[in-house]
Parts: sequence; C-alpha cells; structure tokens
Amino acid sequence: MEQPSAFHLQMRLDNVAVITIDVPDEKMNTLKAAFAGQIRQVIQRARENPHLAGVVIISGKPDSFIAGADISMIAACDSAQRASALAKQGQKMMSEIAALPFPVVAAIHGACLGGGLELALACSQRICTPDDKTRLGLPEVQLGLLPGSGGTQRLPRLVGVPVALEMMLSGKTLRPRQALKIGLVDDVVPQTILLETAVALVLAGQKSRPRLPVGKRLTNGPLGRALLFTLATRRTRAKSRGNYPATEYILSVVRTGLEQGSSSGYAAEAQAFGDLVMTPESVALRSLFFATTALKKEHGAQAEPRRLRAIGVLGGGLMGGGIACVTATRAGLPVRIKDISAEGINHALKYSWDTLGKKVKRRHIKPAERLRQMALISGDTAYRGFQQRDVVIEAVFEDLALKQTMVAEVEQHCAATTIFASNTSSLPISQIAAQAQRPENVIGLHYFSPVDKMPLAEVIPHAATSAETIATTVALAKKQGKTAIVVADRAGFYVNRILAPYINEAMHCLLAGEPVGVIDNALVEFGFPVGPMQLLDEVGIDVGSKIMPILQQAYGERFAAPEAFAAILADNRKGRKNGRGFYRYSTAALSRKKRVDSRIYPLIKVKPKARLEGALIAQRCVMMMLNEAVRCHDEQVIRNARDGDIGAVFGIGFPPFLGGPFHYIDRLGATMVVNTLVNLMHQYGERFAPCDALRRMAEQNKKFYKTELASDTHIDSVA
Repeated sequence: MEQPSAFHLQMRLDNVAVITIDVPDEKMNTLKAAFAGQIRQVIQRARENPHLAGVVIISGKPDSFIAGADISMIAACDSAQRASALAKQGQKMMSEIAALPFPVVAAIHGACLGGGLELALACSQRICTPDDKTRLGLPEVQLGLLPGSGGTQRLPRLVGVPVALEMMLSGKTLRPRQALKIGLVDDVVPQTILLETAVALVLAGQKSRPRLPVGKRLTNGPLGRALLFTLATRRTRAKSRGNYPATEYILSVVRTGLEQGSSSGYAAEAQAFGDLVMTPESVALRSLFFATTALKKEHGAQAEPRRLRAIGVLGGGLMGGGIACVTATRAGLPVRIKDISAEGINHALKYSWDTLGKKVKRRHIKPAERLRQMALISGDTAYRGFQQRDVVIEAVFEDLALKQTMVAEVEQHCAATTIFASNTSSLPISQIAAQAQRPENVIGLHYFSPVDKMPLAEVIPHAATSAETIATTVALAKKQGKTAIVVADRAGFYVNRILAPYINEAMHCLLAGEPVGVIDNALVEFGFPVGPMQLLDEVGIDVGSKIMPILQQAYGERFAAPEAFAAILADNRKGRKNGRGFYRYSTAALSRKKRVDSRIYPLIKVKPKARLEGALIAQRCVMMMLNEAVRCHDEQVIRNARDGDIGAVFGIGFPPFLGGPFHYIDRLGATMVVNTLVNLMHQYGERFAPCDALRRMAEQNKKFYKTELASDTHIDSVA
C-alpha cells in the first residue's frame, strides 16, 4: 500500500507554488528515504504551470520545519556502502532543488536541524521566525556522524569556512538572530507574515548571493585556508582527544570540497558518512539517542501524572535555588521557596536573577522576559501559600531527623494530595517516609549540581510510594528539562553508588604516589569531561565523605574510603565551594585557571611521582565502576541497562562515545571485563573481584543489549 505523501502542493493565483511538508501521523517532520520521489513529483506538478514564479517550502507542523533525518534509516544500514548510498540519495535530492531555474524560498518556523537545514541550504533563500522554538543547526556530530546530504559543502560557501566548521564540529544550534547575523538566513519575520514574506521574495526574483565579508573570503585562499585548518585541527583534537572520529572526517571533507571542487567534496562526504555509520562510536551515540528518546515517552509508572500547577521548595541554598530556577524558567511553573531566614530566600532569588541575567546579556531573552520569569518565584519564612502546592521539593541538609520534620510540616500545612519529594543524595527514602501520615506521597527526587546544567534526575520511590506519585514526579522532572530515570530505594541509589568506587580507586592511585594532575588527565584522555579529583572538588569533598560511610555500611569494605579522606577534611578542604581541595581556586577574575594544590601531598604523606601508565589508571577506575554497575543491574536498582547507561552518561559524564557502562561492557565482551578484573584483583586486591552476575554473563556469553536500539526518530536536540 502506497504511503500518503508528506508534501502537499497549493498553487496560488500569483503563480507561486507553496509546498507544505506535513509527515502523516508524526508530531514533527523528519526526512525519510521515500521523500525523494515524493518531492520530485510535487515539484514536477508545480512546473506544469507555464507561468510558475517560484516555490515556497513551509511546514504544516505547529512547532517544527524539519527536525532532521529519520535515524532508523541509518540503523538499518548493515554496511558502509549502504550508508553511503543513503547519503548519495540525499545529495541528489538536494542538488535537484538547488538546480531549479526559479526562486525556492524556505520559510522556517521551529526546528530546522540536520537534513532539514540541508534542504533549506539547497534553497535559493531562507527566512525564519524569531520564535524561541526556531533553531537551526547541523547536530550530526553528536551522533558520531557528519551532514550527509550536501551540508558539508553548501554551508561553508554560504557562511564562510570558520563559522561552518564551528557549527558542524560542535553540533550547536543557532537562534534566529544568530542565524541572521552569520548569513544563514536572509530575514527574520513574525510567524504571522512568514508565508507572505516568502512569497514576496519569490515574486521579487532570484537574488544573487551576497559576497562573503573580506575576513571570511581570506580563509578561502590557500594560505588562509592552511592556517585555518591547522588551528581547527589542533583545537578539535585537544577537545576530542581522538575519541570522536566524526570531527576528523568533517575537517577532511570540508577541505576536500574547497581544494578539489564540489563534486569531489560531495563524493568525500558520502564516503565519510558511510564509514562513520559503521564506527563503534556512532553506534554508541545513536544507542544513547534512541534510549533517551524512548525514555521521554515513559511515565515511570503505570499511572497518568497529575496536572501540575504550582511547586514549593524547602531550602534556599545552592540546590534549592537551582531547583527553583529550573522550575520557573523551564517548567514555567510558579514556585515558592521556604527558608528559615530571609537571607536564604534572597540567595535563592539571586541564583535565578543571575542565571537569567546571563541570558539577557547574550540576548537570548529580553529584560522584560527576565522580569516575567522572576515573577514566578516567591519566598517566605513560613508556609504561607503552600496549601496550593502540588509538589514540595525538599532541599535541606543531609540530616534524617530534619528531613522527617520537613515531611511532618508539609503534611500539616499542605493539601492531602501534595507530593513530598526529597532531594537527598544518600538517605533512604523509606526512612525519610517512616513517620509520614501519607507515605504514598513521599518520593526521592535527586538532582545533580549545578541543577541548571546537569541533565539527569533520579526518581526514587520507596515501597509505599503510589504509582501516581511516581508518574507525577517524573512529569515534573521532564518539565524542568531533566532526563529522569526511576531507581530503587537502595543506599547511594544508582549514580552515586557507581561513582563511589571510581573515586575511591582514584584515591588509591593518589596514595600510591600518582600526582593529582596525572590521575585526572588519564581519565580525561579516556573520555570523561573532568578527572575524578576535579569532580570530587566540584561535588564537594565534604559531600562525598558523608555518602561513603552509608555505602560502606550497606555494601561492605569495598566502599571503605581511604584514610586520606579524613586528613583532607580535617584540613577544611571542601573543594571549589571554599576554594581549597585537590586544586586551588582563585576568585580573581583574571585567574580562573585551576592549579593542583601541592600542599595536598604532605597532608596525605606521599611524595608525588608518576609511575603508572595513564591507560592503567583509567582502567583501574573504570573497571570498578563497571563492576558496580552490573551489581546494580543484577539487584534491580535500575530497571534496565538502558536506564543505567543514561544515568552514567548524563549523571557523571561517562564517555558518551562508549554509550554508557553496559554498552561498553557489550562492546568489550563480558569475558574480557572479567579477565581484566581478575588481573587487577591479583595486582591490587580483592576489591576488584568480578561480581557473580558478571561472571555468569561471561560463562553464558550474554550481552545486555540483543541488538542496537532502534527508533523511527530523528536528529533533534541531541545534546
């Protein structure tokens, strides 16, 4: 049965053809392989009009132009040749649009990403709306790929090589005004006149493209180009550490097109696209993308979430201020902060004011919008206004008695249906709910610091938490812009539990004399955004010290913190928060670079000297994390390997190109992981003993994933 066309033609009386893209039964438009024939047919029908003035391409969806290409097409490719053929098909479709002898204007509202932007680039002109939902970009690199439908060749010629490389190498999306500034679009107009403006451009006739500014033209010359690519390669390798092959391919393909001509560039693009599809890095990144897309559709429980109208936050500290900020600015919900002092409330309000101030400075929002969002946040030292709160999020000190008191106060001052969500990082939710009158309303909602930047939230129900409470809490986390995973109410939950042995092993390396910088660099080379010592400084050494005893009590000596922790804490080293940790932090504006604090070594009675290979340091730390992750999976702390991978990548920066702990174990093979752990156990002690579940997997030659995750989805917001 033939699929209905996604392209609809309307011929106006002024002889302008309007082609509306509206993919049937999908929320957003995505490019599919079948569309090549459909768009040819609709353009051919338009050309039957002998007086055709030109074409406007616009979306029939309310919030997206084209959000990218259908990634399931890529997942179906079982060879580089098939993937290259897919790219060539896309290139041919775009080339046919670019070669049309009349004006073709892309009228863009909403997401215009990946293949969507490549289609817009093939048009003679582009206009877009100033709406906050309108974003333009080529985010393929975030899936380990490059633009495969001509984007690597058309974008540099339109906006200049430096800007094009920055867009493709980072995968960042542009706001409408940014796109206008660099020449990616020709105009920005309100959505109400988008179509009419596009029609007017068509009727005005095809314009020749403006010449690039002198500075951009200089980089197209041999000397300027050589310098540009040398610097770009150096910066890219420093950032990627060789872990993201797509960046190298992008640099090579763009340069090929500039030096050898478009036809060679297109051929190199298709070849590179095919090669990249088959890399393990792209497979891992696509797996994560499919996993997060699938997770967005889940409620976390077999229940519908309650409607959310207003939120409360207890505690105006760093976490409370961050939670209030994302609730107001992202979820758009009124939020009321309660603190024991006006100073605490003011601190929380300042957090949001400063965060929004950065957006105003970058011209992402106007001052009036900042005032509107700030009006959603209020505070009090009493529970006035809490009767109407649907969820109250507790963000006070990690003290069980205090949190139980908070539960009792919320039950006294709030509605019987109000959910109490505790932002605890270590205390069991069942204990926090132990004295509750309505334990079904109590749940854990663990954010990561800083709240406005870290994308993960752990939702932790205890045995008596209702399904409706779980679903509503997950819905709130999503509204706040978080990726939420539901985890069991066990000590350390999931993320902190797998992080603790990783940090502990880094401490063992430090106590053996390995310098702080060497340890951190080893894990950054492996693929983590920061090393374990710097991460501990960021989280707070004092916070880590509170979690370790809880984990040790629950799981035994493998979680015992090295004695050096006590000496470091006794010296009042908390990390970045007080400027003293494994690194020294200067408050001077001109001296933001951190430096290892050499006074840490006599404090823990070691003389630093690099003895171990960086790869071995990384192996020791990572293998401890993998082993603990498998234990969590076996004990059903996480619901499945997918959630475990998402939690590790979004919660602690496990290298995305490895796909998460479970994807990485599958890639290595359980047998290799067990053998590596056994070798480390013989060298460094019993803490490396492979868990029983991992041994069983090795014996039975099992994997966590049967096949690569697949979805009929698209490249959009893959961050």
